[in-house]
Amino acid sequence: MNCNALISTGALALLALPVLAQQTKMKPEETEVWEPEPRVVTTAPDKAPSDAIVLFDGTSLSEWVSAKDGSSPAEWDVADGAFTVVKGKGNIQTKQEFTDYQLHVEWRTPTEIEGEGQGRGNSGVFMQGRYEVQVLDSYNNRTYSNGQAASLYKQRMPLVNATKAPGEWQTYDIIWTAPRFNADGILISKARVTVLHNGVLVQNNVELDGATQFIGIPKYQAHGPGPIVLQDHGNPVSFRNIWIRPL
Repeated sequence: MNCNALISTGALALLALPVLAQQTKMKPEETEVWEPEPRVVTTAPDKAPSDAIVLFDGTSLSEWVSAKDGSSPAEWDVADGAFTVVKGKGNIQTKQEFTDYQLHVEWRTPTEIEGEGQGRGNSGVFMQGRYEVQVLDSYNNRTYSNGQAASLYKQRMPLVNATKAPGEWQTYDIIWTAPRFNADGILISKARVTVLHNGVLVQNNVELDGATQFIGIPKYQAHGPGPIVLQDHGNPVSFRNIWIRPL
């Protein structure tokens, strides 16, 4: 080791001495935070957390309306604790609007396989009515990677394909951070999303480039809170056990 290195090492050691001395004088209690105390949230298997808003309880679509006008009753079929897309009735959306949240959705594509690619078990979950997490039967069904199940449609492919076989119930757990705009409508920060598909991390705090588009380049338009939208893509996809925790 040369002299300059020895001098540098010695200087660093001397600089560290006051910090070490300060730490040795501190008590453990000086770095403990007691207030505020996190509130208690209770959980149970197959039930929403106690602080969640239940968006579908297995009996009615009272929390949903038609996305055509934002006020007419949702006309999808409800039976056996789930509800199913009715072709031609259009998208449905929540009555309430949200910004940042944790969203839990369970979905199932038809047991009887019809079609291929994007025509097989297609639906979608839209954050704030603009940003789609794709629902698709991607079990042994090849399509473009940024359009398969758990993709952020036409923007980000999932890390892996965790899709179950047709007819099996699947889960999405989505952590959504909404984009932010200033008073002039200029984008301050992009939307970010984490998605777990059947408990497997498939989107890891991914940034979106704008609203998800079927055709064209994604872009942002200033907006505030928005509804959760479920897509009528013409396939009888079913949903159940939907809840949300605003953050």
